[in-house]
Amino acid sequence: MQSNFFKSSSILRKFLVFNLIVFLFLGIITFLYLQAIKPDLIQNRSDQHSMIIDNTSNHINRLNIEFTKEGITEFLLSARFLFQNLDRVQLYDLNSNLLADTDTLDLAQDIFAPSESIQETSIDKSDESLDVNKKLVSDKKATFNTESFVKEYSKQKNVNKKKLVIGETINNSFYVMTINTINFNGENKGYIVVSEIANDILVAVEERKNFILRSVFLVAIVILIFSVFLNKYILKPIRSLVLYTKAIKEKDVKIGKHEKYFLRKDEVGQLSRSLNAMTEDLYKRINIAETFSSDLAHEIRNPLTSLKGAAEVLENTLDNEKRKKLIKVISHDVERIERLITDYSQMLKDEASLSRAKMKKIDLSHVISSVVEDFNSDLLNLDKNIKIKINNSKLNGSKLNVLGVESKLEQIVANLLDNAVSFSPTNGKISINCNLKKDNVQLIIEDEGPGFNEKNIDKVFNRFYSNRPEKFGEHSGLGLNIVKNIIELHGGSIIASNQPSDKKGARIEVLLPIYK
Repeated sequence: MQSNFFKSSSILRKFLVFNLIVFLFLGIITFLYLQAIKPDLIQNRSDQHSMIIDNTSNHINRLNIEFTKEGITEFLLSARFLFQNLDRVQLYDLNSNLLADTDTLDLAQDIFAPSESIQETSIDKSDESLDVNKKLVSDKKATFNTESFVKEYSKQKNVNKKKLVIGETINNSFYVMTINTINFNGENKGYIVVSEIANDILVAVEERKNFILRSVFLVAIVILIFSVFLNKYILKPIRSLVLYTKAIKEKDVKIGKHEKYFLRKDEVGQLSRSLNAMTEDLYKRINIAETFSSDLAHEIRNPLTSLKGAAEVLENTLDNEKRKKLIKVISHDVERIERLITDYSQMLKDEASLSRAKMKKIDLSHVISSVVEDFNSDLLNLDKNIKIKINNSKLNGSKLNVLGVESKLEQIVANLLDNAVSFSPTNGKISINCNLKKDNVQLIIEDEGPGFNEKNIDKVFNRFYSNRPEKFGEHSGLGLNIVKNIIELHGGSIIASNQPSDKKGARIEVLLPIYK
């Protein structure tokens, strides 16, 4: 079910779901990390306490301190340097009775130093002195009872091997307490409690928590902004293009919503323009196919009608001369149909192969020379006194480089020469002029035939058009149309015209883009 969801859902939904999963994973990791910060910091602080506890135990052993209230109190007074950075140190006996507590001792040296001066106090001022002493006591730090923690620790098993670490908030302050045993010659003598105000741990935890929360918030904002950008500038256009393709498939006329993306210069704009061009080309090909099918059916229908009529007349004709004429008509009609089908099939193959072929840089002058050489050999073998001449004088050594498919360029030249030869009279001449015109290669083919009789000369490029009824079976009328299609697929153009009035014949001009 989950795989189906990801297959059918949109990119934005997948993106949001993926980020949600990542956020949940990071949230769990963050929660575990925040939960581990405080214990780790407490443990680090306790490790410092352990060093002091070890030093204290070593001093007690080395000095053979009696583990009594008097002995421990004297030790605390003499070893005050061990506890300079601590808030409180307490020692208990094995019965969890407090022996000494730094909170009840003033470790300042000047307090315990003997005073040589004696200050007299009058009786009436004794109360005032007592008040001062009470005030001094009240100014000391408030103490708290750790006896319960010691009792809890004393009940633990393996007490010699493991210390007890406590993090507790007492009197609005956070304390870290470490409880361990005091060993004397391998024997437990009592317990030591080291406690320290550790509000900095809470501050550190809070700072890290705030940093992580701020980071998560910023990442969420960035992802949100990116999601909006992704949806508006990428996914929404893609959805429009998808709807556009669906509309084409369903033949819906409302397919213009994607046109606003044409002006974009990014990949979405390129995709929109490419898709639109492909669609237009598709419709163009569909229209051409429909028109061509209709024209082909019409062109075949004419010789079929003639063929049917000739066959019906032939059946009832006894005159040999008429029968020969009818048989000749039938033969011409069959040749016409065969030529139409052959050329049409070849044209479709040419268009398909050209669309798949890879264009490359080609020197058109070499192609022209090769085709002209083949034509001159054929004309010589057929005893046709028609000469084809190539004029490259205006090139001045420049090459006619174009981007194209060599076989198709040869077909262009061959079809144009074939058309010129079919119209040229005996002893006629065909000239091929090669020039460079601005950014195009110019190819002009001129013959000495009758020229074009049509008022609209562009009609000669229409499919199945032919103005040679005397050669009805030999040509399908597709030659010039095929040439025009190939030239246009190469990005060029073709123009047909008659030569000036002082000359006779047709003139075909071909322009192909120069490939630099």
